[in-house]
Amino acid sequence: MVTDSQHYLETVLALYRQLPDTPSRHSRYDRRFAAQLCQQNVPLAIIEAAFLLATARRLLRDPSYPPLNPIRSLHYFLPVIEELLDQPPSPTYIQYLRHKLASHHPPVNLT
Repeated sequence: MVTDSQHYLETVLALYRQLPDTPSRHSRYDRRFAAQLCQQNVPLAIIEAAFLLATARRLLRDPSYPPLNPIRSLHYFLPVIEELLDQPPSPTYIQYLRHKLASHHPPVNLT
């Protein structure tokens, strides 16, 4: 039987692995960090929004800038998660980000 916390961990880690420029496998540190997010009751919707926002910032930046290094850790998203915990985005903005990113990458979605 899958517990709520197991579902939470697997959802966060699966979404993370689907993102562009992230490893195809998560590390034990990523799993530990996802468990901390679960213990802190960070809503999955905030994590999804942070993934979308950070991905948009990376993919839609000025192409004349030098390329960014690949993301090596789930911790990369902590500043964006904290930003969105302080000021949650509107559902309309999240839909806008999904639409904007659709041409660059398959959608990141909890459903």
